[in-house]
Amino acid sequence: MLSQYVDSDSILYRKSVTDWRQAVDIVAAPLLHNGAITPEYIEAMKTSIASPGGTYIDLGGGVALAHARPESGVNATALTVLHVETPFLLADSAEHPISTMFCLAATDANAHIALMQDLAALLTDDEGRDALNTATTVDEIRSVFGEER
Repeated sequence: MLSQYVDSDSILYRKSVTDWRQAVDIVAAPLLHNGAITPEYIEAMKTSIASPGGTYIDLGGGVALAHARPESGVNATALTVLHVETPFLLADSAEHPISTMFCLAATDANAHIALMQDLAALLTDDEGRDALNTATTVDEIRSVFGEER
């Protein structure tokens, strides 16, 4: 269940952000604070998103999964989520409005398989995805992660 990966400090809500760069900074902050990632990991994510094709992190439905290579500064496998009321444009592209951004840190290629399976179950479940996309408080987001899929 996703709730084992996402604790209360890892769930963030904002009315808006100035741009995708600020969204990355905000969603990554809990991981930086708890030592799961280094500042270099945040920069690696931004570099990846800013590069041609960086919008590959757009999972559809207003959801993005920010991540980088483990060797870019991952110390522990972890996940955070930021939901914003007003969508921001991923990589400044009008084709990629995002209202929910996850930040994934994985220590290696296998460490996050169960986490990704649980996240996929949530995002392919219409009710769960809709509850996430319409959340207006941290408590509402938390309840989405606490439900079995």
